[in-house]
Amino acid sequence: MGNQTDKMVSITADTNHSLNEGEYSLATITFWLAFGTFVIGCSEFAAMGLLPYFAEDFGITEHIAGYAISAYAIGVVVGAPLITIFFSRLARRTMLISMMVFYAVGNLFTALAWSEWTMNIARFIAGLPHGAYFGIAMLFAADIAGKNKRAQAVSNVILGLAIANIIGVPSISGIGQVFGWRTGFFMISAFALITALMVWKTAPYRGPNPDAKPLTELKALKNKDVLLVLLMGAIGFGGMFSVYSYFSASYLSTTTTPEWGISVTLLIYGIGVTLGNIIAGRYSEGRLLTSAIMFQLLLGLSAAAYAASMGNPYLMATSLFFIGIGGGMVVPLQTRLMDVAGDAQTLAGAMNHAAFNTANALGPWLAGMALSAGYGYASTGWVGLALALCGVLVWLTIVMSARKPKVQKEAVSG
Repeated sequence: MGNQTDKMVSITADTNHSLNEGEYSLATITFWLAFGTFVIGCSEFAAMGLLPYFAEDFGITEHIAGYAISAYAIGVVVGAPLITIFFSRLARRTMLISMMVFYAVGNLFTALAWSEWTMNIARFIAGLPHGAYFGIAMLFAADIAGKNKRAQAVSNVILGLAIANIIGVPSISGIGQVFGWRTGFFMISAFALITALMVWKTAPYRGPNPDAKPLTELKALKNKDVLLVLLMGAIGFGGMFSVYSYFSASYLSTTTTPEWGISVTLLIYGIGVTLGNIIAGRYSEGRLLTSAIMFQLLLGLSAAAYAASMGNPYLMATSLFFIGIGGGMVVPLQTRLMDVAGDAQTLAGAMNHAAFNTANALGPWLAGMALSAGYGYASTGWVGLALALCGVLVWLTIVMSARKPKVQKEAVSG
């Protein structure tokens, strides 16, 4: 952002004023907002990478341990609408700080879990603030950037999540292998507290939001266009998680490569996520639906390639790289929500990540069923392909719905 942007902030309701002298630049504020998504990404995805290790610690099978992944996702789905609706009148800075503190507590409980059930409960608690944090942080950034650069602004905030997959997740997975899986979650808890402190220190406080209307926000859940976008994310994105959640277990079971290869492959995947995020941010504006289907098709084809390459660590890594690029789908879908959500922007933004975490629950659950049925680790990729194809069907419905008003308008004018 240029110097002019760094001097102004136009955040709806509680930040609709210029930054005063002595307040931090928008670049600094955006950095710490993105650091929050970095922390969330570390927790969400590191849990998948560490799955074989806490499964062994608790004496349970890997597909049973996968329920902890689903528990986190369910926490996101539950927490996103509840937090957004019932606390919408609070100042956004207060909400962001509170959610990061809560996130620190959830990950601390995860590190202290002593059984399968306490692990599942801890992951559910950790997931509760996830969606609301993303929704508020991305709206903050999008409003600053203005209408023509919303996709890039959303991309900037999500970039923290992408970088987590390059630096944070491989590092925490490696540390977990050496010092125990609990160490990783202790670190994440500390990072969450640092985020809360820095958001408090850098983000401007504009007071409570008197214009927030919880009932108006709820209308988003009755909006067909909003629901279709959420459905595409919930189903179509599931292929990424069906593969990623069981990657470490697949790698250890089907290859003879040393364990450090897991961290290297996760790094490659993270580079793909970052690249997909950057591409989506630069080229999605003005072509949201086209961009969304391209990423969806890439995700499905890459999941199929992963299934076909099972047992070959190099081809598995290549497939994961392209699956990561396919994750750029979140940017056009998030921006599309801004177009169709009307006055329910905050809830719609939070629910987008609830939708993606529905995918996070759905993908591992279906892949776990395939594994339990004895179809082998390649089945996780075929499940990913099936979910991506379902996402394509939802996309077709979105396109038809988007064209109807235009057709009706032409009929009336004719």
